[in-house]
Amino acid sequence: MIPIDIIQKTAETLMDKAAIEIPQDYLDGLKASAAVEDGDLSSFVLQAMLENYEAAKEDRRAMCGDTGTPRWYVKMGNETQIEGGPIALEQALRRATANATNGVPLRPNRVHPLWRTDHNNNVGIGAPEIEYGYEPGGEWIDLITVHKGGLFGTDYRMLFPSDGIEGIKRFYLDSLVAFGKRGLACQPAIIGIGLGGCKDTCMVLGKRAACLRTVGSENSDPKIAELEREFKELGNSIGMGAMGFVGKSMVVDCNIEVGYCHTGGMQMSVHAFCLSSRRAVARVFADGRVEYRTDPDWFTDYQRRETVEWDAPAMEAAE
Repeated sequence: MIPIDIIQKTAETLMDKAAIEIPQDYLDGLKASAAVEDGDLSSFVLQAMLENYEAAKEDRRAMCGDTGTPRWYVKMGNETQIEGGPIALEQALRRATANATNGVPLRPNRVHPLWRTDHNNNVGIGAPEIEYGYEPGGEWIDLITVHKGGLFGTDYRMLFPSDGIEGIKRFYLDSLVAFGKRGLACQPAIIGIGLGGCKDTCMVLGKRAACLRTVGSENSDPKIAELEREFKELGNSIGMGAMGFVGKSMVVDCNIEVGYCHTGGMQMSVHAFCLSSRRAVARVFADGRVEYRTDPDWFTDYQRRETVEWDAPAMEAAE
């Protein structure tokens, strides 16, 4: 059984890491973008951000004044038991969020949509969001915190099967141009694309693709992986660079995740993570060990499973 105090202590450490320490995969991707950027203002922004990340780590201060909207992704092995159960787990994550808001500190961004009530701790109705995933076997829990910008950098459109790949490309480019021209996202960023599902799951897929995959990772489907490479190149060919200035560094990487959808539609969502790609991960084991890392390792074969896995007797009965 995993002690709840270790979960909360680990969660507080993760909040600190996500706000201050840029993940190495994203840092390498940003340096690669800076190396080929030839737009004057875009180059200036990229260099300033790289220096800012070093200063943040050295001074132990949040890398961006807007620390986004902290959220949690939780994945656990099938045999995992948590002291106090799932309610205690969520209480620990909410306490960790509130404590980190005061301790890091984070900007208290969460307010009531109508009354603008602010508890000054990033905790409120439905906040922070907590999403779950499960894996066969094992007694462990992965805690993943993501501090994603909470205003823009997201779009959705219901496409149709006849729109095909060309329709997907058009909406992708429309979204990136709008993000850049209207200041709706901080580029360059990891772009996540969700295809299929229902409208709500399509949005979830796209956000997870942006926030839970590392730079350089590829979808396990070779054809989708080819699209990811093509879309990265396409996104960097529209004449926009860092923060929408003239350049060619709009996209650090492009990740695509899919879900089966209604036969008459082809839902699509586009999400830009953030120029400050803030995420941190830890696995907590039943014996109290904690392993920190920056790769969420969310999209496993099990998470992408396609259909029912029949055992032999069930298959024979179905036939």
